[in-house]
Amino acid sequence: MGRIFERELKGILKADEDMLARVTKTCDDDEREGYYRIRDRPFMVVRGAGSLGVDLVAIRSDLSLPIEVKSSVNDVLRFSRSEKLAVQAQEMMDDCRRVGLMPIYAFRYKRQRGDAWRVFTLDVGPINGRLRVVYQRLPKICPSKEGNLIMRWNDGMPLSKFIDYLVSIYS
Repeated sequence: MGRIFERELKGILKADEDMLARVTKTCDDDEREGYYRIRDRPFMVVRGAGSLGVDLVAIRSDLSLPIEVKSSVNDVLRFSRSEKLAVQAQEMMDDCRRVGLMPIYAFRYKRQRGDAWRVFTLDVGPINGRLRVVYQRLPKICPSKEGNLIMRWNDGMPLSKFIDYLVSIYS
C-alpha cells in the first residue's frame, strides 16, 4: 500500500499532469493552485530501495530532499509502535546531520478529501544556506514525554503550501 503513495508523491513532485489532476480533484482552489505551482520548478524524483533507506529523493539544480513517505487511516503516527520506524528516523537524522541535508517526512492521511498530504522535518540541528529558511518554517516531528517521535497530521504543513513556498523562494 505504501508504494501507491510513494508513486503519488513522486508524480506530484515531478509535475506529472495526470497525477496532479487526480490528487487535486477534491482540493479547493488555493490548494489546487499550490499543487500546480510545481510545474514551474519540478523535481527529478528517484525511488529509493531497501527498507531502512529513504523512500524518495527529489532533486533539482538548487535543492535535494531525502523523503520518507508514511500513510495511515489515523491522523497520528506513533513511532514507538514500530522499532523499525524509530531506527529509520534515527538513521535519517544521523545521515542528514552528517551531510547537511533537511530530511522530509510526507504523511498521507488516507481517505482525506482536499490536500491529504502533510510535510514535516526532523530536528537535525542547524541547516546552512538557503535551505535554513525552509527548515525553520517546517514543523518538526515532536517527541512524546517518553522521548518517542509522534507525527500528528494536523500539525504538518500542507503539501500544497510547501510546494508553493519552495517555488516562491527558489525562483
